[in-house]
Amino acid sequence: MTMDHTLPTATPMLVSIANCRQSYPKEAASDVIILDDVNLELREGEIVGLLGRSGSGKSTLLRIVAGLLKPTAGDVRWRDKPITGPVRGVSMVFQSFALFPWLTVEENVALGLEAQGVAKTEREARAEDAIDLIGLGGYENAYPKEMSGGMRQRVGLARALVVHPDLLLMDEPFSALDVLTAETLRTDLIDLWSEGKLPVKSILMVTHNIEEAVLMCDRILVFSSNPGRVASELKVPFPHPRERLDPEFRQLVDDIYALMTRRPVEHRTPQQVTGPAAPPPPPTFQALPVVSTNLMAGLMETIEGEPYNGRADLPALASAFQMEADELLPIGEALQMLGFAEFEEGDIKLTDAGRRFVEADTDDRKAEFGAALRAHVPMISQIRQVLDERWNHRAPALRFRDELEDYMSPDYADDTMRTIVAWGRYAELFSYDREADQFALEEDEDEDG
Repeated sequence: MTMDHTLPTATPMLVSIANCRQSYPKEAASDVIILDDVNLELREGEIVGLLGRSGSGKSTLLRIVAGLLKPTAGDVRWRDKPITGPVRGVSMVFQSFALFPWLTVEENVALGLEAQGVAKTEREARAEDAIDLIGLGGYENAYPKEMSGGMRQRVGLARALVVHPDLLLMDEPFSALDVLTAETLRTDLIDLWSEGKLPVKSILMVTHNIEEAVLMCDRILVFSSNPGRVASELKVPFPHPRERLDPEFRQLVDDIYALMTRRPVEHRTPQQVTGPAAPPPPPTFQALPVVSTNLMAGLMETIEGEPYNGRADLPALASAFQMEADELLPIGEALQMLGFAEFEEGDIKLTDAGRRFVEADTDDRKAEFGAALRAHVPMISQIRQVLDERWNHRAPALRFRDELEDYMSPDYADDTMRTIVAWGRYAELFSYDREADQFALEEDEDEDG
Protein backbone atom coordinates (compact mmCIF):
# COMPACT_ATOMS: atom_id res chain seq x y z
CA MET A 1 0.00 0.00 0.00
CA THR A 2 1.38 3.41 -0.98
CA MET A 3 1.62 6.02 1.74
CA ASP A 4 -0.26 9.28 1.07
CA HIS A 5 2.06 12.21 1.86
CA THR A 6 -0.49 14.94 1.18
CA LEU A 7 -0.42 16.95 4.42
CA PRO A 8 -3.71 17.86 6.09
CA THR A 9 -3.79 21.21 7.84
CA ALA A 10 -3.93 19.46 11.23
CA THR A 11 -0.73 17.50 10.65
CA PRO A 12 1.36 17.77 13.85
CA MET A 13 4.29 20.17 13.83
CA LEU A 14 7.68 18.62 14.54
CA VAL A 15 10.09 21.55 14.15
CA SER A 16 9.46 25.28 14.11
CA ILE A 17 12.28 27.81 13.68
CA ALA A 18 11.79 31.56 13.82
CA ASN A 19 14.38 34.31 13.25
CA CYS A 20 17.29 31.93 13.80
CA ARG A 21 20.77 33.38 13.72
CA GLN A 22 24.11 31.64 14.23
CA SER A 23 27.24 33.73 14.50
CA TYR A 24 30.72 33.44 15.93
CA PRO A 25 32.61 36.30 17.58
CA LYS A 26 35.90 37.55 16.17
CA GLU A 27 38.55 39.58 17.87
CA ALA A 28 38.59 43.27 16.91
CA ALA A 29 36.04 42.70 14.15
CA SER A 30 32.34 42.16 13.62
CA ASP A 31 30.91 38.69 14.23
CA VAL A 32 31.04 36.07 11.48
CA ILE A 33 27.38 35.37 10.68
CA ILE A 34 26.70 31.82 9.44
CA LEU A 35 22.89 31.89 9.50
CA ASP A 36 20.65 34.94 9.64
CA ASP A 37 16.87 35.28 9.94
CA VAL A 38 16.13 31.64 9.11
CA ASN A 39 12.48 30.59 9.40
CA LEU A 40 11.32 27.01 8.88
CA GLU A 41 8.43 24.72 9.76
CA LEU A 42 8.51 20.96 9.42
CA ARG A 43 5.42 18.78 9.88
CA GLU A 44 4.90 15.05 10.08
CA GLY A 45 4.63 13.25 6.75
CA GLU A 46 6.96 15.32 4.58
CA ILE A 47 10.48 15.29 3.18
CA VAL A 48 12.02 18.76 3.17
CA GLY A 49 15.29 19.56 1.39
CA LEU A 50 17.77 22.29 2.26
CA LEU A 51 19.45 23.17 -1.03
CA GLY A 52 22.35 25.55 -1.43
CA ARG A 53 26.07 26.08 -1.78
CA SER A 54 28.81 25.01 0.56
CA GLY A 55 29.08 27.53 3.35
CA SER A 56 25.40 28.54 3.35
CA GLY A 57 24.89 27.11 6.84
CA LYS A 58 22.67 24.16 5.96
CA SER A 59 24.64 21.62 8.01
CA THR A 60 24.80 24.12 10.87
CA LEU A 61 21.00 24.35 10.79
CA LEU A 62 20.75 20.55 10.93
CA ARG A 63 22.88 20.52 14.09
CA ILE A 64 20.66 23.22 15.60
CA VAL A 65 17.56 21.12 14.88
CA ALA A 66 19.21 18.07 16.47
CA GLY A 67 19.96 20.11 19.57
CA LEU A 68 23.71 19.73 19.13
CA LEU A 69 24.27 23.47 18.66
CA LYS A 70 22.54 26.37 20.38
CA PRO A 71 21.71 29.26 18.03
CA THR A 72 22.97 32.74 18.82
CA ALA A 73 19.42 34.09 18.61
CA GLY A 74 15.94 33.06 17.57
CA ASP A 75 13.31 30.54 18.64
CA VAL A 76 13.85 26.84 17.81
CA ARG A 77 11.23 24.34 18.96
CA TRP A 78 10.64 20.58 18.86
CA ARG A 79 6.95 19.67 19.15
CA ASP A 80 6.32 23.22 20.39
CA LYS A 81 8.89 23.02 23.20
CA PRO A 82 12.16 24.97 23.13
CA ILE A 83 15.17 22.86 22.15
CA THR A 84 17.70 23.03 24.97
CA GLY A 85 19.92 20.03 24.17
CA PRO A 86 20.07 16.82 22.11
CA VAL A 87 16.55 15.93 20.97
CA ARG A 88 15.14 12.50 21.74
CA GLY A 89 13.32 11.40 18.61
CA VAL A 90 15.86 12.77 16.10
CA SER A 91 18.50 10.71 14.28
CA MET A 92 21.13 11.84 11.79
CA VAL A 93 22.85 10.27 8.78
CA PHE A 94 26.17 11.89 7.89
CA GLN A 95 28.03 12.44 4.64
CA SER A 96 30.88 10.28 5.90
CA PHE A 97 29.93 6.78 6.95
CA ALA A 98 31.06 7.38 10.57
CA LEU A 99 31.19 3.68 11.45
CA PHE A 100 33.39 2.10 14.11
CA PRO A 101 35.74 -0.18 12.15
CA TRP A 102 36.24 -2.60 15.06
CA LEU A 103 32.48 -3.28 15.37
CA THR A 104 30.40 -5.55 13.16
CA VAL A 105 27.43 -4.28 11.16
CA GLU A 106 25.01 -5.43 13.85
CA GLU A 107 27.08 -3.87 16.63
CA ASN A 108 27.34 -0.55 14.75
CA VAL A 109 23.59 -0.49 14.15
CA ALA A 110 22.73 -1.34 17.76
CA LEU A 111 24.87 1.40 19.31
CA GLY A 112 22.03 3.88 19.67
CA LEU A 113 19.79 1.32 21.32
CA GLU A 114 22.55 0.39 23.76
CA ALA A 115 22.94 4.07 24.67
CA GLN A 116 19.20 4.17 25.41
CA GLY A 117 19.49 1.18 27.75
CA VAL A 118 17.48 -1.21 25.56
CA ALA A 119 17.85 -4.84 26.63
CA LYS A 120 20.23 -7.02 24.60
CA THR A 121 17.55 -9.33 23.19
CA GLU A 122 15.45 -6.42 21.94
CA ARG A 123 18.57 -4.65 20.61
CA GLU A 124 19.50 -7.65 18.52
CA ALA A 125 15.97 -8.09 17.16
CA ARG A 126 15.55 -4.42 16.22
CA ALA A 127 19.06 -4.23 14.71
CA GLU A 128 18.29 -7.27 12.56
CA ASP A 129 15.01 -5.72 11.41
CA ALA A 130 16.76 -2.46 10.48
CA ILE A 131 19.53 -4.29 8.63
CA ASP A 132 16.98 -6.29 6.65
CA LEU A 133 14.96 -3.14 5.92
CA ILE A 134 17.84 -1.36 4.21
CA GLY A 135 18.87 -4.44 2.21
CA LEU A 136 21.86 -5.82 4.11
CA GLY A 137 20.40 -9.06 5.43
CA GLY A 138 23.18 -11.65 5.83
CA TYR A 139 25.87 -9.06 6.56
CA GLU A 140 25.21 -8.73 10.29
CA ASN A 141 28.64 -10.09 11.23
CA ALA A 142 30.65 -8.30 8.54
CA TYR A 143 33.05 -5.47 9.37
CA PRO A 144 33.02 -2.06 7.60
CA LYS A 145 36.36 -2.74 5.85
CA GLU A 146 34.74 -5.72 4.10
CA MET A 147 31.98 -3.58 2.57
CA SER A 148 31.63 -1.12 -0.31
CA GLY A 149 30.89 2.55 0.24
CA GLY A 150 27.23 2.08 -0.61
CA MET A 151 26.88 -0.81 1.84
CA ARG A 152 28.57 1.21 4.60
CA GLN A 153 26.18 4.10 4.04
CA ARG A 154 23.29 1.64 4.33
CA VAL A 155 24.70 0.63 7.70
CA GLY A 156 24.72 4.29 8.73
CA LEU A 157 21.10 4.57 7.62
CA ALA A 158 20.12 1.45 9.55
CA ARG A 159 21.83 2.83 12.66
CA ALA A 160 19.74 6.00 12.39
CA LEU A 161 16.48 4.13 11.76
CA VAL A 162 16.84 1.45 14.44
CA VAL A 163 15.81 3.88 17.21
CA HIS A 164 12.56 4.63 15.30
CA PRO A 165 13.06 8.42 15.25
CA ASP A 166 10.26 10.83 14.52
CA LEU A 167 12.66 12.91 12.41
CA LEU A 168 15.52 11.66 10.25
CA LEU A 169 18.18 14.28 9.46
CA MET A 170 20.40 13.55 6.47
CA ASP A 171 23.51 15.64 5.74
CA GLU A 172 24.45 15.00 2.09
CA PRO A 173 24.03 11.25 2.60
CA PHE A 174 24.80 10.29 -1.00
CA SER A 175 27.60 12.72 -1.89
CA ALA A 176 30.46 10.35 -1.00
CA LEU A 177 29.09 7.59 -3.26
CA ASP A 178 29.57 6.96 -6.96
CA VAL A 179 26.71 8.01 -9.24
CA LEU A 180 25.15 4.55 -9.71
CA THR A 181 25.39 3.57 -6.03
CA ALA A 182 23.93 6.90 -4.93
CA GLU A 183 21.02 6.53 -7.34
CA THR A 184 20.27 3.00 -6.12
CA LEU A 185 20.29 3.98 -2.45
CA ARG A 186 18.26 7.13 -3.16
CA THR A 187 15.62 5.10 -5.00
CA ASP A 188 15.46 2.41 -2.31
CA LEU A 189 14.97 5.04 0.39
CA ILE A 190 12.13 6.75 -1.48
CA ASP A 191 10.46 3.39 -2.17
CA LEU A 192 10.52 2.57 1.55
CA TRP A 193 9.15 6.03 2.39
CA SER A 194 6.37 5.81 -0.22
CA GLU A 195 5.37 2.35 0.99
CA GLY A 196 5.23 3.52 4.61
CA LYS A 197 8.00 1.14 5.68
CA LEU A 198 10.42 3.71 7.08
CA PRO A 199 9.98 4.02 10.87
CA VAL A 200 10.13 7.83 10.71
CA LYS A 201 7.53 10.58 10.50
CA SER A 202 9.55 13.13 8.49
CA ILE A 203 12.90 13.66 6.80
CA LEU A 204 14.98 16.86 6.68
CA MET A 205 17.92 16.59 4.29
CA VAL A 206 20.82 18.77 3.14
CA THR A 207 21.89 18.51 -0.48
CA HIS A 208 23.86 20.35 -3.17
CA ASN A 209 22.21 18.28 -5.91
CA ILE A 210 19.23 20.02 -7.52
CA GLU A 211 17.91 16.90 -9.26
CA GLU A 212 18.21 14.94 -6.02
CA ALA A 213 16.12 17.56 -4.21
CA VAL A 214 13.40 17.51 -6.88
CA LEU A 215 13.47 13.70 -7.00
CA MET A 216 13.07 13.17 -3.26
CA CYS A 217 11.53 16.19 -1.53
CA ASP A 218 8.02 17.52 -1.01
CA ARG A 219 9.37 21.01 -0.28
CA ILE A 220 12.71 22.61 -1.11
CA LEU A 221 14.21 25.55 0.76
CA VAL A 222 16.83 27.26 -1.40
CA PHE A 223 19.54 28.89 0.72
CA SER A 224 21.58 31.93 -0.19
CA SER A 225 25.08 32.36 1.22
CA ASN A 226 27.12 34.77 3.32
CA PRO A 227 25.13 34.64 5.54
CA GLY A 228 22.90 31.63 4.99
CA ARG A 229 19.19 32.34 4.82
CA VAL A 230 16.15 30.92 3.04
CA ALA A 231 16.02 32.74 -0.29
CA SER A 232 13.11 30.75 -1.78
CA GLU A 233 10.72 27.96 -0.84
CA LEU A 234 9.26 25.67 -3.48
CA LYS A 235 6.66 22.94 -3.28
CA VAL A 236 7.33 19.86 -5.40
CA PRO A 237 3.92 18.78 -6.75
CA PHE A 238 4.86 15.44 -8.29
CA PRO A 239 3.86 12.11 -6.69
CA HIS A 240 6.43 9.37 -6.15
CA PRO A 241 7.94 7.70 -8.11
CA ARG A 242 9.18 10.66 -10.13
CA GLU A 243 10.47 10.59 -13.68
CA ARG A 244 13.57 12.70 -14.34
CA LEU A 245 12.75 13.08 -18.05
CA ASP A 246 9.22 14.36 -17.44
CA PRO A 247 9.00 17.90 -18.92
CA GLU A 248 7.51 19.32 -15.69
CA PHE A 249 10.34 17.74 -13.67
CA ARG A 250 12.93 19.26 -16.02
CA GLN A 251 11.20 22.65 -15.86
CA LEU A 252 11.34 22.70 -12.05
CA VAL A 253 15.05 21.85 -12.19
CA ASP A 254 15.54 24.73 -14.65
CA ASP A 255 13.57 27.07 -12.39
CA ILE A 256 15.77 26.22 -9.40
CA TYR A 257 18.96 26.81 -11.40
CA ALA A 258 17.52 30.21 -12.37
CA LEU A 259 16.79 30.99 -8.71
CA MET A 260 20.29 30.00 -7.63
CA THR A 261 21.98 32.15 -10.28
CA ARG A 262 20.09 35.37 -9.64
CA ARG A 263 22.11 38.12 -8.05
CA PRO A 264 21.41 38.29 -4.31
CA VAL A 265 19.07 40.92 -2.91
CA GLU A 266 19.46 42.23 0.64
CA HIS A 267 16.70 40.67 2.73
CA ARG A 268 15.48 41.67 6.15
CA THR A 269 12.14 41.29 7.88
CA PRO A 270 10.37 43.50 10.43
CA GLN A 271 10.36 40.51 12.76
CA GLN A 272 14.14 40.33 12.82
CA VAL A 273 15.13 39.86 16.47
CA THR A 274 18.89 39.82 16.13
CA GLY A 275 19.54 43.50 15.58
CA PRO A 276 20.36 45.52 12.50
CA ALA A 277 21.89 43.83 9.49
CA ALA A 278 25.64 44.05 9.19
CA PRO A 279 26.60 46.19 6.19
CA PRO A 280 27.87 44.22 3.21
CA PRO A 281 31.63 44.19 2.85
CA PRO A 282 33.21 46.70 0.46
CA PRO A 283 33.89 45.23 -3.02
CA THR A 284 37.60 44.95 -2.20
CA PHE A 285 36.84 42.40 0.52
CA GLN A 286 34.32 40.16 -1.23
CA ALA A 287 34.96 36.43 -0.91
CA LEU A 288 36.22 34.83 -4.12
CA PRO A 289 35.34 31.29 -5.25
CA VAL A 290 38.10 28.69 -5.33
CA VAL A 291 37.99 28.14 -9.09
CA SER A 292 41.01 27.38 -11.27
CA THR A 293 41.72 29.23 -14.49
CA ASN A 294 41.80 25.87 -16.29
CA LEU A 295 38.20 25.16 -15.26
CA MET A 296 37.09 28.62 -16.36
CA ALA A 297 38.85 28.31 -19.71
CA GLY A 298 37.47 24.80 -20.24
CA LEU A 299 33.90 25.88 -19.49
CA MET A 300 34.17 28.88 -21.82
CA GLU A 301 35.54 26.68 -24.61
CA THR A 302 32.70 24.20 -24.09
CA ILE A 303 29.99 26.88 -24.16
CA GLU A 304 31.47 28.49 -27.27
CA GLY A 305 31.63 25.18 -29.14
CA GLU A 306 28.96 22.83 -30.47
CA PRO A 307 26.18 22.22 -29.57
CA TYR A 308 25.93 25.30 -27.35
CA ASN A 309 27.33 28.01 -29.64
CA GLY A 310 27.81 30.55 -26.90
CA ARG A 311 24.79 29.80 -24.69
CA ALA A 312 24.18 26.67 -22.61
CA ASP A 313 21.43 25.33 -20.37
CA LEU A 314 22.92 24.86 -16.88
CA PRO A 315 21.17 21.54 -16.13
CA ALA A 316 22.40 20.18 -19.48
CA LEU A 317 25.96 21.27 -18.68
CA ALA A 318 25.75 19.73 -15.21
CA SER A 319 24.49 16.46 -16.67
CA ALA A 320 27.11 16.40 -19.45
CA PHE A 321 29.98 16.89 -16.97
CA GLN A 322 28.35 14.98 -14.08
CA MET A 323 28.73 18.05 -11.88
CA GLU A 324 26.45 19.14 -9.07
CA ALA A 325 25.23 22.72 -8.80
CA ASP A 326 27.73 23.32 -6.02
CA GLU A 327 30.56 22.47 -8.45
CA LEU A 328 29.27 24.13 -11.64
CA LEU A 329 27.79 27.37 -10.34
CA PRO A 330 30.99 28.72 -8.71
CA ILE A 331 32.76 28.41 -12.07
CA GLY A 332 29.94 30.30 -13.78
CA GLU A 333 29.89 32.91 -11.02
CA ALA A 334 33.62 33.49 -11.41
CA LEU A 335 33.13 34.00 -15.15
CA GLN A 336 30.24 36.39 -14.47
CA MET A 337 32.32 38.32 -11.92
CA LEU A 338 35.10 38.77 -14.48
CA GLY A 339 32.73 39.80 -17.25
CA PHE A 340 33.32 36.69 -19.38
CA ALA A 341 29.80 35.23 -19.05
CA GLU A 342 26.30 36.03 -17.80
CA PHE A 343 23.58 33.99 -16.15
CA GLU A 344 20.12 34.33 -17.66
CA GLU A 345 17.10 32.31 -16.45
CA GLY A 346 18.94 29.05 -15.88
CA ASP A 347 21.31 29.49 -18.85
CA ILE A 348 24.88 30.74 -19.06
CA LYS A 349 26.04 32.70 -22.10
CA LEU A 350 29.41 34.10 -23.07
CA THR A 351 29.91 37.85 -23.35
CA ASP A 352 32.03 39.46 -26.06
CA ALA A 353 34.96 39.38 -23.62
CA GLY A 354 34.42 35.66 -23.08
CA ARG A 355 34.40 35.00 -26.81
CA ARG A 356 37.60 37.03 -27.23
CA PHE A 357 39.24 34.94 -24.52
CA VAL A 358 38.27 31.67 -26.23
CA GLU A 359 39.57 32.83 -29.61
CA ALA A 360 42.86 34.22 -28.23
CA ASP A 361 46.24 32.48 -28.08
CA THR A 362 47.96 31.77 -24.74
CA ASP A 363 49.64 35.16 -24.26
CA ASP A 364 46.56 37.12 -25.33
CA ARG A 365 44.40 35.02 -22.99
CA LYS A 366 46.63 36.02 -20.08
CA ALA A 367 46.35 39.66 -21.11
CA GLU A 368 42.55 39.43 -21.37
CA PHE A 369 42.39 37.72 -17.98
CA GLY A 370 44.69 40.30 -16.39
CA ALA A 371 42.57 43.16 -17.71
CA ALA A 372 39.44 41.49 -16.31
CA LEU A 373 41.10 41.07 -12.91
CA ARG A 374 42.14 44.72 -12.75
CA ALA A 375 38.64 45.82 -13.75
CA HIS A 376 36.55 43.49 -11.57
CA VAL A 377 38.62 42.22 -8.61
CA PRO A 378 39.59 45.26 -6.47
CA MET A 379 41.79 43.27 -4.08
CA ILE A 380 44.01 42.12 -6.94
CA SER A 381 44.20 45.68 -8.26
CA GLN A 382 45.16 46.85 -4.77
CA ILE A 383 47.93 44.26 -4.45
CA ARG A 384 49.35 45.21 -7.84
CA GLN A 385 49.21 48.91 -6.97
CA VAL A 386 51.09 48.33 -3.69
CA LEU A 387 53.75 46.30 -5.53
CA ASP A 388 54.15 49.01 -8.19
CA GLU A 389 54.61 51.71 -5.56
CA ARG A 390 57.08 49.93 -3.27
CA TRP A 391 60.79 50.35 -3.96
CA ASN A 392 61.46 46.60 -3.80
CA HIS A 393 58.16 45.63 -5.43
CA ARG A 394 57.35 43.17 -2.63
CA ALA A 395 54.57 43.05 -0.03
CA PRO A 396 53.62 40.55 2.71
CA ALA A 397 50.49 38.52 1.97
CA LEU A 398 49.62 38.61 5.66
CA ARG A 399 48.68 42.28 5.33
CA PHE A 400 45.96 41.52 2.79
CA ARG A 401 44.84 38.33 4.55
CA ASP A 402 44.30 40.27 7.78
CA GLU A 403 42.21 42.85 5.93
CA LEU A 404 40.03 40.07 4.49
CA GLU A 405 39.52 38.54 7.93
CA ASP A 406 37.95 41.80 9.09
CA TYR A 407 35.03 40.96 6.79
CA MET A 408 34.90 37.15 6.61
CA SER A 409 35.86 34.00 8.46
CA PRO A 410 39.51 32.83 8.41
CA ASP A 411 38.53 29.89 6.17
CA TYR A 412 36.90 32.18 3.59
CA ALA A 413 39.89 34.53 3.82
CA ASP A 414 42.28 31.63 3.14
CA ASP A 415 40.16 30.45 0.20
CA THR A 416 40.04 33.97 -1.22
CA MET A 417 43.81 34.37 -0.88
CA ARG A 418 44.39 31.07 -2.69
CA THR A 419 42.21 32.32 -5.54
CA ILE A 420 44.01 35.67 -5.62
CA VAL A 421 47.39 33.93 -5.84
CA ALA A 422 46.27 31.53 -8.59
CA TRP A 423 44.49 34.14 -10.71
CA GLY A 424 47.21 36.77 -10.31
CA ARG A 425 49.95 34.30 -11.21
CA TYR A 426 48.11 33.11 -14.32
CA ALA A 427 47.66 36.69 -15.53
CA GLU A 428 51.32 37.41 -14.66
CA LEU A 429 50.26 40.42 -12.58
CA PHE A 430 52.52 39.28 -9.73
CA SER A 431 54.31 36.26 -8.33
CA TYR A 432 53.96 34.69 -4.90
CA ASP A 433 56.72 33.30 -2.67
CA ARG A 434 55.09 30.65 -0.49
CA GLU A 435 57.97 30.32 1.98
CA ALA A 436 58.20 34.07 2.58
CA ASP A 437 54.42 34.48 2.19
CA GLN A 438 55.04 37.50 -0.03
CA PHE A 439 53.74 38.92 -3.28
CA ALA A 440 56.27 40.32 -5.75
CA LEU A 441 56.55 41.58 -9.29
CA GLU A 442 58.27 39.40 -11.80
CA GLU A 443 61.94 40.35 -12.36
CA ASP A 444 61.47 41.52 -15.93
CA GLU A 445 58.60 43.78 -14.86
CA ASP A 446 60.78 45.17 -12.05
CA GLU A 447 63.59 45.97 -14.48
CA ASP A 448 61.17 47.62 -16.93
CA GLY A 449 59.79 49.81 -14.13
